[in-house]
Amino acid sequence: MSDTVYDPPLRSKHTPGQSQDDYPTGPSASSTEVVLEAGRHDLHYWFDLWRYRELFKMLAWRDVLVRYKQTVIGTLWALIRPLITMIVFTIIFGRIARLPSNDAPYALMVFAGLLPWSLFSTALTDASNSLVNSANLISKIYFPRIIVPAAAVVVSLVDFLISLVILAVLMVAYRYALSWTIFFLPAFIAMAFFASLGPSLWITALNVKYRDFRYIIPFIVQLGLYASPVGFSSSVVPEQWRTLYSLNPMVGVIDGFRWCILGPGQGLDIISVLIGAAVTTAFVAFGIYYFRRMERSFADLV
Repeated sequence: MSDTVYDPPLRSKHTPGQSQDDYPTGPSASSTEVVLEAGRHDLHYWFDLWRYRELFKMLAWRDVLVRYKQTVIGTLWALIRPLITMIVFTIIFGRIARLPSNDAPYALMVFAGLLPWSLFSTALTDASNSLVNSANLISKIYFPRIIVPAAAVVVSLVDFLISLVILAVLMVAYRYALSWTIFFLPAFIAMAFFASLGPSLWITALNVKYRDFRYIIPFIVQLGLYASPVGFSSSVVPEQWRTLYSLNPMVGVIDGFRWCILGPGQGLDIISVLIGAAVTTAFVAFGIYYFRRMERSFADLV
């Protein structure tokens, strides 16, 4: 569908003795053409993401300030939470159950697994409520709504960086040296980011339509903590179940983190990583598809 609207030129100057009828009007005059084209929004959606990059930065920076500015518990919680979890898992799985750690200190093995898991859980929790919390913004102006949950996922990287500092201190305390495998860490950080982004987009869209999902998300996060190899090594999983277990995308990510940080002695199942990468790609594609499908109704639902 295409409509053409002609706008008469601005009449800022008026010559004495000249009537208003002497001004040129119609198609031959200078005019503004407005074209309404079906599907134009979809065609330019991804280009709009780049146009609204400043909004993305602003939302991400706002979330960081809300979490850490003028707070003590906000910063301390990012430090205390992984340390407490590490201590509990080390006692239960390392001291009581005596599970193997592949020649690495059990506390370091647990903390290396907590790094990507904390990124995933924080991103999922923060992104799920991001659209509902930005209802006033969404109902007033247009911008690609995917910016809001994506900014929340990026903010979770701040907690991740803080946890990296704690890991560095622990490795110095245990006198555990890094290996050449550390150079592959950025690839697994990117994999952890996308493994967090896909489910976050899907859950965010669901939470806008069905508000009771905010009660389900903490349960999903807690269940996933024990279903993923955070407090133990994937080597304890029987071989016949390893492929099925690898369908959890965080399995390959966590194993990759441990391999990068603690060295080749941890072992890395390439098949598990490839399966996790495939599942992550599928989740991202489905998350974007479902989010875009629901996006037009967000302003009415929030």
